[in-house]
Amino acid sequence: MNSLAEMTPSQVRKMIRRNELVRPTAGMASGYTQANLAILKKEDAFDFLLFAQRNPKSCPIIDVLEPGSPVPQRAAPTADIRTDIPKYRIYRHGELRDEVMDITRYWEGDMVGFLIGCSFTFEHALLNNGIPIRHIEEGCNVPMYITNLECTKAGKFHGMTVASMRPIPQEDVVRAVQVTSRFPAVHGAPIHIGNPAAIGVTDISRPDFGDAVTIKEGEVPVFWACGVTPQAVAMETKPALMITHAPGHMFITDLRDETLGVL
Repeated sequence: MNSLAEMTPSQVRKMIRRNELVRPTAGMASGYTQANLAILKKEDAFDFLLFAQRNPKSCPIIDVLEPGSPVPQRAAPTADIRTDIPKYRIYRHGELRDEVMDITRYWEGDMVGFLIGCSFTFEHALLNNGIPIRHIEEGCNVPMYITNLECTKAGKFHGMTVASMRPIPQEDVVRAVQVTSRFPAVHGAPIHIGNPAAIGVTDISRPDFGDAVTIKEGEVPVFWACGVTPQAVAMETKPALMITHAPGHMFITDLRDETLGVL
């Protein structure tokens, strides 16, 4: 049996659909783009699309599904966003009401799905450049923090940017910026390097989402805009219903990382 990193996206999605993989997807189907998920009723979809367009660092759109369709025709035409993510979150009026492994029973005919770029995508490129990824090394979820960086408002949607953090050796920070800058469709370059308090993170050992990771001597915390931002926005904006992935539990597309990179 191939390792999860060596499997195709379709193979991994089939395991997820059978509830055989209920864990964060970092490192799975290496070289293929992973995506965050946001699902809204059609009445809220335009405002959210405008919000994403105004906040491309945190919400870079990879695919927008047809209203009522769970099939991402561009990103993975054989997939189903109702079953092919390890874990989902159900927000009602800004409150997290449930966390489930299948959203078929929640699906309605006027729902619109959005696939949003994920920083797991550029991790393959970082690893290829010899830059360590601590949450992969430690077998846990990437740490994510609600910052004091305000998103640009659109319609009813507003809130603060969520950032994911990776400890980077001091000597590799410039290279990490260069590598990730090639992937604007999956958050691109970091939004902050160094002092966490400068962006409102008062205790780096207590992330708002995900797991804390070890920061070794000589390493610098580097923060990237994160596709969990819509969940923070949901808690702030309180739409009647928003369905998302659980942080770190991504949708694995059929798109190669290279198709989202720039030279």
